[in-house]
Amino acid sequence: MQHGASTLPPELFGKFPQLGACEIHLATEFQNMLFDSPAFPAELKREIYAQLATSEIGDRKPSDTDEQFFYKTRKKALGSFKKRLWGLPAETRAAMGRALEDKFHFLLQTLRANGTREIADRFAPFVHGSFPAAGDAVSAGRGPEDVTGLQD
Repeated sequence: MQHGASTLPPELFGKFPQLGACEIHLATEFQNMLFDSPAFPAELKREIYAQLATSEIGDRKPSDTDEQFFYKTRKKALGSFKKRLWGLPAETRAAMGRALEDKFHFLLQTLRANGTREIADRFAPFVHGSFPAAGDAVSAGRGPEDVTGLQD
C-alpha cells in the first residue's frame, strides 16, 4: 500500500505494478485537481476558505501559513459545499471533469489496470441513474438516494 502517492512525480507510477503494490491512495490529488483547476470559480473558493478559516481554526498550527492551512483543511469543505459544487454550470463541471478523466486514463494505463472492465462490472456494477449527466441540473437535497445493488 502506498500512502501519499499524490505527492509523487508521474514517472514513478510505473513502479507500483512492478513492485506489486495493490493499493495506492490518491484522494488528495483528485481534491487538488478540483480546487486548483483554472475552471474552479474563484469566488466560490474564497467563500470556502472564509468558512474554513473559522470552522476549522482548531486544526491550525501556529506555524501554518494560510496556504498550508487551507491545503490540509479544504477537503472538509466538500460536504458543506456539495450542493454548490454539483450546481456549478455544466461547462465548468465538464472542464474539471476532463482533467480528472485525463488523470484516470494515465493512472489506468500506467498502473496496468486497463482491461479490467469485466472484473469491475462483476464486483462493482454500475447503478443506472446514480450519476447525473454533465448537462443535468443537480440537487443535493432531492431525498433518499437509490443504492440498490451497491455493496459496502
